[in-house]
Amino acid sequence: MYQLNNQNFKTGIVLTIITSAFLFIINATIGKDELFLLLNEDLGKAADQIFVFFTFLGDGIWWIIALTLFYFFRKKYLPLLFLSFIISEIFVESCKFLLLPNEPRPIKAIGDQTLIHTVTGVEMHTVSSFPSGHTTQAFVFFLLACLMINKKWVVTIGFLYALLIGYSRVYLAQHFPRDVAGGMLFACISVFISVFIYQQWFHHKNKKAL
Repeated sequence: MYQLNNQNFKTGIVLTIITSAFLFIINATIGKDELFLLLNEDLGKAADQIFVFFTFLGDGIWWIIALTLFYFFRKKYLPLLFLSFIISEIFVESCKFLLLPNEPRPIKAIGDQTLIHTVTGVEMHTVSSFPSGHTTQAFVFFLLACLMINKKWVVTIGFLYALLIGYSRVYLAQHFPRDVAGGMLFACISVFISVFIYQQWFHHKNKKAL
């Protein structure tokens, strides 16, 4: 089995779970709508474009790009990446379209839409709010980077990248903060399961080779 960086991974998992728990607690304390409106405040035109860019970094197209690049350049980690993609998608899509298919997003849930900051050109979605798929993907990438890159900076840079993508979903009025917290939690669970299967697969493969 290929060596994974367990120390970076542990740090990344702890940071992600603490942040997710904090968001859930604050959401329960001050209210779903109130926390959203607090974080959705208009920060100006420059911020609008910055967070449109960060949301783009969480789009599904990056899975295709990552899987293609890993196939050609880091094939040894391709099974782990593929497992993380499949498992995280199962969690997110099942929740969005089977368990909570009509869960309203901010633009539908909040009666007074004049309170909501939106950005021109961004298509607004109205249902399937929980969890944030962009956030799930961002934190899956972050945690996988922690596993695969043996450098301490990857934790700081990766966490900031994922957190900004999560925040962009609130800033662009696409999700509530609790949806972002849910995405973080699903990312942790997905990567944990993926690593377990990955390790078991290599263990079984090595036993057969003996």
